[in-house]
This record gives sequence, C-alpha cells and structure tokens, in this order.
Amino acid sequence: MFDTKDIKLISEGASFDVKAFLVKLLGHWKIFLLSMSIAMYWAYHVNIRKESIFGMDASIVVKDDSNPMFSNNTSLTFNWGGTSDKVQTVITTLRSRTHNEKVVDKLQYYINYLRKGDYFYSDAYGSIPFKAVINKQRGQLANTHIRIKPVSNTEFEFEVDFGEAKEVMLYHYSDYSTSVVKTPGKKFLSKFKFNQEINLPFFNGQITLDSSKPLNLNEDIFIQFIDFNGAVGAYRGIGVNTDVKALSVIILDMQGSNKARLVEYLNSTVDILRENELQSKNLFAVNTIRFIDSTLNVIEGQLKNTESDLKNFRKSTNVYELEGGGVKLSDEISSLDLEQDNVKRKLAFYNFLKSYLEKNTDYSKLPAPAVAGIEDPNVISNVSRLIQLSIERAEKTFTVKNQNLYKELDSQMESIKKVLLNNIESSKNALSVDLRIINGKINKAEGSISQLPEKEQDYINISRKYDLKEKIYSTFLEKRSEADIVKAASVSDIEFIDSAKDVGGGFRGPKRSINYVLAIIVGFFLPFLYVLIIALSDTNINTTQEILQLTKIPIIGVIGKKNTENNLSVFEKPKSPLAESFRAIRSSLQFLSKKHNVEGTKILMLTSSISGEGKSFCSINLATVFALSEKKTVIVGLDLRKPKIFGDFKVDNNLGVVNYLVGQKTVDEIVYKSHIPNLDIITSGPIPPNPSELLMSDAMGELIDDLKTKYDYIILDTPPVGLVSDALELSHFADATLYVVRQAYTKRGMLSVVNEKHVRGELKNVSIIFNGFQNKAKYGYGYGYGYGYGAYGYGYGAYYEEEKKPKTRKEKFLDMLNFSKKKNS
Repeated sequence: MFDTKDIKLISEGASFDVKAFLVKLLGHWKIFLLSMSIAMYWAYHVNIRKESIFGMDASIVVKDDSNPMFSNNTSLTFNWGGTSDKVQTVITTLRSRTHNEKVVDKLQYYINYLRKGDYFYSDAYGSIPFKAVINKQRGQLANTHIRIKPVSNTEFEFEVDFGEAKEVMLYHYSDYSTSVVKTPGKKFLSKFKFNQEINLPFFNGQITLDSSKPLNLNEDIFIQFIDFNGAVGAYRGIGVNTDVKALSVIILDMQGSNKARLVEYLNSTVDILRENELQSKNLFAVNTIRFIDSTLNVIEGQLKNTESDLKNFRKSTNVYELEGGGVKLSDEISSLDLEQDNVKRKLAFYNFLKSYLEKNTDYSKLPAPAVAGIEDPNVISNVSRLIQLSIERAEKTFTVKNQNLYKELDSQMESIKKVLLNNIESSKNALSVDLRIINGKINKAEGSISQLPEKEQDYINISRKYDLKEKIYSTFLEKRSEADIVKAASVSDIEFIDSAKDVGGGFRGPKRSINYVLAIIVGFFLPFLYVLIIALSDTNINTTQEILQLTKIPIIGVIGKKNTENNLSVFEKPKSPLAESFRAIRSSLQFLSKKHNVEGTKILMLTSSISGEGKSFCSINLATVFALSEKKTVIVGLDLRKPKIFGDFKVDNNLGVVNYLVGQKTVDEIVYKSHIPNLDIITSGPIPPNPSELLMSDAMGELIDDLKTKYDYIILDTPPVGLVSDALELSHFADATLYVVRQAYTKRGMLSVVNEKHVRGELKNVSIIFNGFQNKAKYGYGYGYGYGYGAYGYGYGAYYEEEKKPKTRKEKFLDMLNFSKKKNS
C-alpha cells in the first residue's frame, strides 16, 4: 500500500534534545519553586544566626624628624635612624604579642560584656552604663557567664549558674595564672549596690556605674572573663599594611562585631606605640643625662673642697698683694689645665667605652660621646647606630621567632663594635700625643711659677684647682641643660593621620545578599541536576522528535491518553480529541489507499514491540472509526498467547480463531456481532500449545480470504514483534502495518527491532502510531505535537467539542467590559 523505497533508517543513538530538556525543566517548575523556597528559607536562617561584622580603620605616618632644638651650636647630637627601618619596626611591633598584651591589659579586653539574643550572645561593650573593675591580684571566674540585672538606680542582681560543677577555674590577671575553687552550689544569686566592693570566692571587684549613660532596668547583661592569652591572640590579627603610594603611611584595620571596641583598640594601640617609641627615642638623652649627673656629683664634691681651701687661704693671707705678679702665669696655666682635663676626659670616656663594649652585649645604655667633648663623627655615628640596633633587637626578642633575624642584628652590631674599637684605639693614640704636648707646656709654666715667692705659688695652685673644677662643672651643667632641652623637645615620630572613629557604616559581613544568591543557585541546581539525571537515565520514548531521530518510518498519527474506563473510547466519546485522532489516522489511510490505487478490502495489521503499548486499544478504536463511517469492519484477535479484545465487548473467549484454524468451527460460527454498528469481532479463542504453527497454516490464509468477501476493513490484532515471531507470519496478509509506540513506555532501543525487520522486508508498509501521548512538559514536550498531524493526517483543530468549564469572575467581568465597549461603539 505504501511506497517505502526511499525510507532511510538511522541508528539507535539519538542526540541530546536541548529544547525538549528545557521544556522538561519547565515541567518540573513546582520542584524548582519548592527547592528554591527551602534554600531561601535556609539562607534567611543562616543570616539571622550570624553576627554582623564591621570594619574600622586608622592611618598613621612614621616620620624621621630631627629634634627642633638641634642646631650647629648644640654639642649633643643623636641619630635616630632612617624612616624605612622605622616603618618595618612599627609594623612588626603592632603585630607583636608583647605590644598587644600591653593594649589588652590597659583596656581590660579580657572582660566580655554580652547581651543574650535569640541565636547568640552579642557584644554589648560601650553600650551599657556600667563596667567591672576587678582586683587583678585575686581570681575571677573563668569562662562562665555572670548575669548582671539592674533592679534600681543603685542595686543590681548578681547571678551565676554553676550547674552540676563542683569546682570552677579562676583567672589571675596579675600573673596570668589559674586556680580552682569549689562552687557554692548549683546557682548563686545575690543583690549588690553599684560601686560596692564585692569579695566572693569567684569574683573580686566592683560594678561601677557610668552616670552619663541611661540605665535600663531589668535588662540582663552578662559578664565573662576569658583567657588573657586568648584575648591577646584574637587582637594580634590586626591588619597592618603600608600605603602603596606613601610607604611611610601605615593603614591599620580591624574587624569585629562591636564598633566601639574596635575604635578604642585601634586608637589605644597607636597611643601605646607612640609612648613606647618616644621612650626609646629619648633613651639616648636619658643615658646622657644619667652619665652627666653622676659626673657632676663627683665634680661638685671636688669643687666644694677646692673652694673651701681657697677661702681658708684668703682668710690667712692678703691675696690682693699676691695677685699682681702671677696673674699672667695663672691665666696661662689655667688654660692649659682646661685643655689637659678635656683630653683626659676624652681618654677616660674612650677607656670606659672600650671596657663597656668588651664586657656587655646590651648597648642601649651608652651615653652620647659628645658629653665628653668627643666630636669624631665616626665614633658618634657608630655609637648611635649601635644603640639603635641594640634597642631594635630587644624589642623583637618576644615578637619575632626567626632566629636568622637575631643573627643578622648580632652580626651588624659585632661589625660596628669592631670598627668602633678601632676608632677608639686610633683616637686614644692621637689624644696621647696631644696630652704629652700639653703636659710639656704645663711643666714649663709650672717652672716659671716656681720662681715666684712661696705664698704666691700656693695661691696660684689653689686658684688653679678651683678655676679648673668650676669650668668643668659649668661645662657639664651646660651639657646637661642641652640634654634636658633635647629630651623635652623630642616628639614621637608616629602621628595620626586619621584616628579610628565610628562615623556610621563599616559593615563588612556576612554578605547576606551573597547567601541569598547562593541559595537561589543551589535551589536551582539541585532540581536541575535531578531533572538532568532523569533525562539522561530515561530510555523511554517521550516525544515524536525522538521517534524521528531514531527511525525514518513515518508517523501516521498521534493518539492521546485513554479517557474512558474501557477501550471503547471512540464509541463512548465520539466527539472527543481522542476520537478525532483516530479519524485522522483513518483519513490518512484512505488518502494513501487512493494514492496507491489499493482497491477492495483493506487489511491492517497492528503490532508493537512489547505488551502494554496499547496495540489492542488502537485496534479496537481504529476499527470503530471505520465502522462508524459505515464500513463493514472486523477485528481479528490473533494474539493467541495473550488475548484481550473480547473483554471490552463483553463476549467470552471460548470460540475464536483457534477453533477455526483447528477445523472445529466455521467462520460464521466464530464471528461475534458487537453493539457497535458495522463492527464484528473474532476473538482468539482458547490458548493453543502451538500458536505459531497455527498462524502459519493454510487455514489462516483461507480465513483471511473468507473475511475479505464480507468486510471492507479487516483489523488484525497481532502479538508484539519484539517478543514473538507470530506477527511476522501474518505480515504478508496485511496491506499496511501499524506499529504502536507508547509515550513514556516504549524503550528507544525497541525501535531498532522494527528498523531491522523493515530493512529485511519482514514488515510490509510500516507506519508508526504514537500512543498514550500527553502534552506535558515533564516529557520535554510542552510546545505542541510538533507537526499538528499536518504531514500524516488531517488535524482536527476546531472540529471537536470540548466540555465547557464555568467562567471565572474575572472572565465574566472582562465579558461585561467587552459587551459595554461594543454597545457604546
């Protein structure tokens, strides 16, 4: 009946249908909506359970200013080092444990002030009108919440819940030790007054009231004492970085849940750093002042003794008579004495410096060489550098674990010390020569004095000693005054550019919007993965596109899902879409019969791959549409192994094809008249032991020939070709073979069976009926039938009646508006 010479078959493997997959995703929109709703609900609860994190920052500049009191006339000079070294030292110090210990101890950040929320305890520091002032020498309850509840403007409740604990640990913040004390019971509750001294086994101190902040009565605030080292470790995470555009500018950054605490810590850490830096900077001046003071004490005693000697001599002698002759010699030898003392003082300082360098490793206490009148720039700079390195090493002892850094500093100091010792030796040699020359001049002057009268010699010697001590004393007083001025005028090289301040904002996290975005992604991805797995693991045929990809056998029609309890859907609902789909197949078959000049009785064989694909359902309803068009039609049940069609027509299966094929009955005896006009039924009859042999017998051909004389259409309901070969034995009787494929039931691989048998010519004029079709997006086919039957039959469009549904209120309202518009127009 059909010309199939141009049919080309394809392989079983079909490419992934992206469009069908997208429609399938839309078909599971409820799962997507549910999944994303759950994910958003989860994100919401994650967000409300997390504390808000804020960030505060401050910026400082590290300068290398010289002291404003330094001038060319200032005999004391101090070298403070370069800016680049300072910046790195400041960064290291700010991150160091020692420095942060000082800040935490000053601010007492080992005490937490907490409010109990729905999901967590929030930091209440800075927002409550009281604080705990503790006795550091005594123990404080460790890691346990102490409830403070103001009950009046003067009193508060003090409560601790110990639970089942028999002992609790105490922290001693004076030496950072711990101890254990027995609990007074499961719970301790008492009232105390604000600012009252409280001495308990587990708390020692007082709760002081800040009158500048309002007191919220009956609000529970919890105090918690935490480990000091743990608190320090938390704050060592302060961010310290240099500005890329200005390397002497340092940016400090901290994150936490309490902005007031962050602001106070940032400003305090800089203040303490500035104080320590200024102390280090003034250390040179302090050492010098200490050295001068010790020297002045010695000279002052000597000056008093010589002054006393001079007074006693003047009382016993008329000095006015003695001053005339030896004035010139006295002035000359006094000048030489001063030069001699200056040289001796330098030699003494060099000896002191040499001995100090050889016996000590801490050079931070060295005085300025200028205090002894030493002006050698090499000695001054090397002493200054040695002091600076010694201070730097001392600062890093507890902050840097890198032993290589210590070795590098020690190596530098050792190198400078060797150079300085060489400088000392060469300077001492030069001073020794100068001292010999001065001593020679003094000896010559003393020889001249020896020629004077004895009284005059005594007076000159006493005056000489007094003048020398007085001038030395004045010199040291001047140098001490200079050192005091230098120390007083010194300012820290670290200054604020911007101190930390809460000006609003500063929110750093959690990024709640990101959590919602992630929730949407996860909420979409999980069902997407679920649908993808289903799509990849689904081996059933769900769309006509899949059939077209798997075979070139034409699709003659698409049959919807059965809409009745039995299989007589066309007869019971003749105006339904399902009935129209069978009429479309009938029209296509009639059209093709005319095209290929097929005359007389038409024999149609219906088969499928396996049982359950709706082969009998299609046979009954296709026969019904032919019968309703007044064509004499008979359905022949040839599925001898699993007969079905008799049940829908309410006839028994006692007599049928088997009885005729074995010669027990005639054709007329096995034909049943149905209640459908023009439609007869021949059931399969009793199940035989040899169905294939019976269908291959000559009697089968005689049965077909007899039926062709009585009917216009013969519908052969045959067994599935994928299971048994019975249908192949009957294909030569058929004018056309209708192969039934059921949506979401027939496997893709099954089409290889019909492809193979068609290539061999075992099936004649094959066409496919796509049965059980549902236009649902879950099958990846929510966009229509794909071709509207236009290529293989007549579409029914508006030619069937739908059951009318009652209109909604909205539809009624729109109808009223349309009617009103038409009326007005």
